[in-house]
Amino acid sequence: MSLLEVRNLTHSFIDKTLYENAFFDLYKGEHMGIVGQNGSGKSTLLKILLEEIIPDKGSVKWQSDIQIGHLDQYAEINENDTISEYLITAFTDLFELEKRMNKLYQESAVTGENDLLRQAAEYQEQLEASDFYSLDSRIHKIVYGLGINSIGINRTIQGLSGGQRAKVILAKLLLEKPEVLLLDEPTNFLDKEHIEWLSNYLMVFDGAFIVVSHDYDLLEKIATCICDIEFGTIKKYHGKYSDFLRQKGHLRKDYIRQFHAQQKKIEKTEEYIRRNIAGVNSRIAQGRRKQLERMERITPPEFIHQPSIRFRELPLSTQKVLSVDDLEVGYDSSLLPKINFSVLGGQKLVITGFNGVGKSTLLKTLVRHIPAISGEFRFGEQIKIGYYEQDLAWENEVMTPIEIISEQFPKLSIKEVRHQLAQCGLKDTNVSQAIHTLSGGEQSKVKLCCLLLSPCNFLILDEPTNHLDSEAKKALQFALVQFSGSILLVSHEEKFYREWVDDVLNISKTR
Repeated sequence: MSLLEVRNLTHSFIDKTLYENAFFDLYKGEHMGIVGQNGSGKSTLLKILLEEIIPDKGSVKWQSDIQIGHLDQYAEINENDTISEYLITAFTDLFELEKRMNKLYQESAVTGENDLLRQAAEYQEQLEASDFYSLDSRIHKIVYGLGINSIGINRTIQGLSGGQRAKVILAKLLLEKPEVLLLDEPTNFLDKEHIEWLSNYLMVFDGAFIVVSHDYDLLEKIATCICDIEFGTIKKYHGKYSDFLRQKGHLRKDYIRQFHAQQKKIEKTEEYIRRNIAGVNSRIAQGRRKQLERMERITPPEFIHQPSIRFRELPLSTQKVLSVDDLEVGYDSSLLPKINFSVLGGQKLVITGFNGVGKSTLLKTLVRHIPAISGEFRFGEQIKIGYYEQDLAWENEVMTPIEIISEQFPKLSIKEVRHQLAQCGLKDTNVSQAIHTLSGGEQSKVKLCCLLLSPCNFLILDEPTNHLDSEAKKALQFALVQFSGSILLVSHEEKFYREWVDDVLNISKTR
């Protein structure tokens, strides 16, 4: 029996059909990955499964009394709690059971009633079966696995960054061990070693899970099946991610062949009808028209326009483009000891370090979005910075991508703006929607478009691959390889940068 049944699922967003009459099942112990292009409806699907969104048609049926755990990065929690106090709430039911057990033992000692003693013993067996007496080791394992120990478990939730907060919420979710996990891009706020730990954890997770991810290495390792959202439907493939790619390649070619064959048949039939509708063969033509009307049309294969990313480079003649001397960064206090490094002209440098160490804060300091606490940094003459910030925040969330680009680059015609957005892989149907209604990947492509239209010779990029689908990642990677200026990159995806960067600066090791 399946844990989840999705039947005849149909849902549209504005004027776009995300899925039509889609169906799939999730079985006990099944590890499912959800994939699809940016804007295909992956996150929307999870919200439908959680009943946060009501679909236009169809049904979503979970097995009764099943425990579902959802990674909600914006969950309301007591900001005054320490990390330790928050994590221990994962076991509130067990602590309540312990209290009842101790009370029964005390009462039985006074009254001598065997029934009370038997009930207390049953509670103790339940606690032992739930590994209650090894909670500390369970918490320790997950705290170290996700790198929360480096944050400090006695820090309050209020003082955490967005990524740290999400990591702590994930830790509590894993400690609760629900029967089904629903995770939306869980690696976006994790570093390489913590992604490795999470993938190993999920591989042996004995429950079922559904994971939306653009991290295809993760999916290859953890998934036993893949649900692909494409052509307005959801198709389930069994096997690893690489098995899915092979199967999809064959099916896509067959789909395109069937579509074109049907189009030729339609054109031939329409031509026959035009030539004969008023002639001696009018009855035959009318019959063929009715056949055409009843024909179930194959949805056109709307493949995403392959992104074509190219930075507008300015000349770079300076030998040393950035010098950082005894720089301390942070807000109320320094996050790191004094930092010293330099970047040469044309050098491509990656900054790594555990989540929350201060990588984004360092970049924000260098682009003067926040002041330095002490020390100094100097850019070379004629340096023009192109900065990509990972946060998807907009001054006006109801503006459309066309309006955003047009406001920043008023000399561009609407036709040119549409072309530039298309070059970044954004569908024409999305460029006139309010920016807040777009998926994270689509919003990232708008931000990328702004960067590409800004001439520069020094790129400072903070997690630019977060949310991007595989085509956009490949295009961005190629553009960065071709870029002849200097690059300062923060990224948790080693596979994205390891073949082309010149050096790696791990700022965690400056502690």
